[in-house]
Amino acid sequence: MKKKSRFARYSAQDKALLTTGYILLGLFVIAIVIPMIYIVIASFMDPITLQNKGITFELDKWTLTAYERVIFNSQIWIGFKNAVIYSLVFTFVSVFVTLLAAYPMSRADFKGRGIFNTIFVITMFFGGGLIPTYLLISKLGMLNSMWAIILPGAFSVWNMIIARTYYQGIPSELREAASVDGANEIVYFFKILLPVCTPVIAVLALWQFVGMWNSYFDAMIYLNDSAKQPLQLVLRSILIQNQPESGMISDMQSTAQRAQLAELLKYATIIISSLPLLVMYPFFQKYFDSGIMAGSVKG
Repeated sequence: MKKKSRFARYSAQDKALLTTGYILLGLFVIAIVIPMIYIVIASFMDPITLQNKGITFELDKWTLTAYERVIFNSQIWIGFKNAVIYSLVFTFVSVFVTLLAAYPMSRADFKGRGIFNTIFVITMFFGGGLIPTYLLISKLGMLNSMWAIILPGAFSVWNMIIARTYYQGIPSELREAASVDGANEIVYFFKILLPVCTPVIAVLALWQFVGMWNSYFDAMIYLNDSAKQPLQLVLRSILIQNQPESGMISDMQSTAQRAQLAELLKYATIIISSLPLLVMYPFFQKYFDSGIMAGSVKG
């Protein structure tokens, strides 16, 4: 007798629900994949052909002009270097501060935990605003420096709650065994607790890195020196303001040619700026379920 598939054993309502879910998921995937494919193909096409005919798979109409101009432009690589440095430093500082704050908040014997928890939650809904924050950054002497875009957003209450919940899921016997062996709180935290929290650390690090990598607003407000601007500001000038760096199109005399190449540079810059994230995701994917879901079963 042929064994029924798992889907066949579901009720009619479950089948309808699953089918609807699969259809919506498929549409969601299509909505993501098609624009990605369009951007990749458009980045290789001749700008005149792309403007007049749109996407074509005639390889003789393809060109590497956009990538050549992006790769050999110094401002792109300066912005790329700055973005990598800012993202790495921000990720380290943010994850370290978040893990330190989450540990006492996970301890039931920590006095004043409820007060601190209330203060943290309030900051999730209310902020000082742009002008007070700008004045504070200015008074601290951090304008036009890396720390102006790293320190203000280094601590995330949401990430702290996730880390705190993950800590609470670790057996208390681990702390008791460490105490028997004479380990104090510092030794326990750095040598015993953190090594078993690798999944949540990896997830928080990825979140913070991606958040800083995609961020441009703080850099636009606090950084005035173009040599300190991250890649996202350079990309913004190409995508939003349609103003590529002068070195990219300085030899293009025709206004129409400059506009066509500027349009093509958008796609090439998007691809190059997305490569670090595309490389990172496969290495962090295995930590997602254990890092997020393990901390979602406790309140």
